Amino acid sequence: MRVVTVEQSFGLENLGVKEREIPSPRAGEVLVRVGAASLNYRDLLMVRGLYNPKQKLPLIPCSDGAGVVSAVGEGVTRFRVGDRVMPTFAQGWLAGEPSREKLMATTLGGPLDGMLCEYRALHESGLVAVPEHLDLEQAATLPCAGLTAWRALFDHGGLLPGQWVLVQGTGGVSVFALQFAKQMGAKVIATTSSNDKAERLRAMGADLVINYRETPNWSKPARDATGGRGVDVIVEVGGAGTLEQSLRAIKMGGRVSLIGVLAGGSGEISLFPVLMQDVRVQGVIVGSREHFEQMCRAISASKMVPVVDKVFALEHTIEAMQHMAAGAHFGKVVIKVQ
Repeated sequence: MRVVTVEQSFGLENLGVKEREIPSPRAGEVLVRVGAASLNYRDLLMVRGLYNPKQKLPLIPCSDGAGVVSAVGEGVTRFRVGDRVMPTFAQGWLAGEPSREKLMATTLGGPLDGMLCEYRALHESGLVAVPEHLDLEQAATLPCAGLTAWRALFDHGGLLPGQWVLVQGTGGVSVFALQFAKQMGAKVIATTSSNDKAERLRAMGADLVINYRETPNWSKPARDATGGRGVDVIVEVGGAGTLEQSLRAIKMGGRVSLIGVLAGGSGEISLFPVLMQDVRVQGVIVGSREHFEQMCRAISASKMVPVVDKVFALEHTIEAMQHMAAGAHFGKVVIKVQ
C-alpha cells in the first residue's frame, strides 16, 4: 500500500510517498480502506517539527480521515465489512472528562501514525460511523475541525438560539462553527481579510462580516451589532494576536472558546476584561468518541454538508499543505487517498 511519511527529519520537503505492507487487523481491530484524509493546522506543525520536536520518526501524518471497513479482527462487534467509518482524534478518549492517559499517547497523526495511508488498522472503539448523506471526502473533515467547532459552541459555549457568535477567518473550524451556529438559530459575526471571502460568508448566512485588515479594531462593530451588549460566544482561533479584540467584543459573562494560535501563541494581554466581566476563557481540545457521535447525529438530522475547499491527490500532499499554510482556503483542504 502507499503511505505518506516524514522519514528521518522534519520538514515539508521530507514528505514522500512510500510503499508498506497492508496491515492485518488484530483482535478487536478493523482494517479501514482509507478513501480520504483532511488537513488541520496541527498536521502542518507536526510535519515541520514545531508541534512536538521529540516526535519519533518516521510518522504518517494527518489525524483526520474516512474510509470503508475491508476486514475485521477477532471479536469485533461494532462494525462489519463495508461500513463507512471515521477515526476519533484521541483513540483512547471514549467518554467522560479528558485526561493525560486518554489523550497524550493515543492521538492520531502524532504520536500515533495518522491517516495518510491506503489502509489503516484501528481498534473498533476508536471509530465512528459516517453520516449516510456524506461522501468520504466530506466525512474526512469531521473528526477534528468539525468536532472542535461543535464543542466550542455547545459543550463549552452553551450556545442557545438567538444568541450572538463570532468566528474568525475561513478555516475549517470557523466555517463549521458558522454552519452549526446558523442551524441552532444563532446570529453570526465573521471576520476575514478578503472581500471575496466576505461574500461567501454572507452567502452562508453570516449576519455581519468584518474585514479585519480594514477594521483592525473589529471589536467595536461587533459590539455595536449586538446593541452594545457584546457577543455571547467567540470561537477564538487567532490566539494572542486576536484575544485582546475578542475580550473587548465579548459580553459580560460570555464565553471565549480558545482553539488556535494562528496569530501568535504568546503576548501581553490584560486580564482585567476577564476579571471585570466574569468572562470564561476555555481551551478546547477536540472531543471524545461520545461527543463525536452526538455531533454526527445532529449532522445527520440536519443533512449539513461540510465545506471542502480543494481536493488534492495523495502524491500532491506537499502542495496541499502549502495551500493550507498560505491561508487562502475556505473550509477544509482534503487529500484523496484512493
